[in-house]
Amino acid sequence: MGTERKLVREAQRGSRAAIADLYEAHWPGAHRAAYLVVHDAAAAEDIAQDAFLAAVDNLDRFDRRRPFAPWLHRIVVNRAIDWARREALRRKGDGPIAESPAPAPRQEVGEELMAALGQLPPEQRAVVVLRYLLDYTPGEIARMLELRRGTVNSRLRRGLDRLGDLIEVEG
Repeated sequence: MGTERKLVREAQRGSRAAIADLYEAHWPGAHRAAYLVVHDAAAAEDIAQDAFLAAVDNLDRFDRRRPFAPWLHRIVVNRAIDWARREALRRKGDGPIAESPAPAPRQEVGEELMAALGQLPPEQRAVVVLRYLLDYTPGEIARMLELRRGTVNSRLRRGLDRLGDLIEVEG
């Protein structure tokens, strides 16, 4: 944590090396978070890169006493939700489009679960991913997404119920 705080402080002062080190340390988690929400490898890469650049542009507003990863994940997940909403609207008119092949995830997520996650509304998908695949607590998710904890809990419950229905029907 001390090293991360130092990197953030140096990055806030404009150190390109510190920014590169933060990128290297947090890229895998950012990309994974984006992919788990959007299920499109190319879009996840774009979203994670865009989110990281936004984080760097806003480092002056970041509180160094807090961990960097949840702050970055908040930006990533919000951008991924926005992308998923836009894509859902676009697909309504165009029909389904083939997804990019999945990168090898750090923690194995079965194809059945990934397919079921893809059928959840983006808001439910985001909280399920943050809670069960990225291991954030409901309180942390509420702070990250600026939601009430009850909203997080209800989205989790609805998302899990829908996943159960989808996996039961498909399985």
